[in-house]
Amino acid sequence: MEQPNPNTLRPDPGHAEPLLQLTGVHTRIGQYHILQGVDLAVPRGGLSVLLGRNGAGKTTTLRTIMGLWKASEGTIRFDGRDITTLATPDIARAGIAYVPENMAVFSELTVRENLVLAARNGALDQARVDWICGFFPALRKFWNYPAGNLSGGQKQMVAIARAIVEPRKLLLVDEPTKGLAPSIVHSLIAAFRELKERETTILLVEQNFNFVRSLGDTVSVMDDGRVAHAGTMAALAGDAALQQRLLGLSLDTHQ
Repeated sequence: MEQPNPNTLRPDPGHAEPLLQLTGVHTRIGQYHILQGVDLAVPRGGLSVLLGRNGAGKTTTLRTIMGLWKASEGTIRFDGRDITTLATPDIARAGIAYVPENMAVFSELTVRENLVLAARNGALDQARVDWICGFFPALRKFWNYPAGNLSGGQKQMVAIARAIVEPRKLLLVDEPTKGLAPSIVHSLIAAFRELKERETTILLVEQNFNFVRSLGDTVSVMDDGRVAHAGTMAALAGDAALQQRLLGLSLDTHQ
């Protein structure tokens, strides 16, 4: 494993404080020590990508940030505030939304009802709904259908729509393109780009390397529960040898 470089994993004091900062974070689940000292900085206003082989700790990192699993050591700071010990609802209220890999939707509720539950005070902003449906037209078509009757790709659209139905400071997304048709992937790219323009910071775990190469500003690569490399996506995308060393593959060979 490439050894972490403290100068790349931690922000330069001369630059603005990152929106999200993990310092020495450990997470234990039962007898398993999953995260083993994660240092991660997510700059404001861009899209940061978390890469790594299966089992490296990417999903555990997102769940630990969200408070679903508690860090046993280390600190998590968000927007200048220590959120390490906060409960998940308080973390959500601070401005973080999470889209898990398993497309968490309320199956018995309609698409509209799923979004209403995520809206502030249970009231949808029609202009924002129209904006979301511009990226995902199927949501309008199935507006009054039970979400459990939708396809996997359509459920993923509902899950992302729930997360962005209200403006968020930070969006955590775990493998959004998994199993999706190319047309929906293109819609996701457009949605994430516009979210960045609207000053939403995004931390994305993804295995579709061409997808993240087109979107990512910064990238961190995890290995064995730690961040082994951090830098710009452009630098990683342009260095096949670095890709091979960190990921065991070349981005150019994975469509």
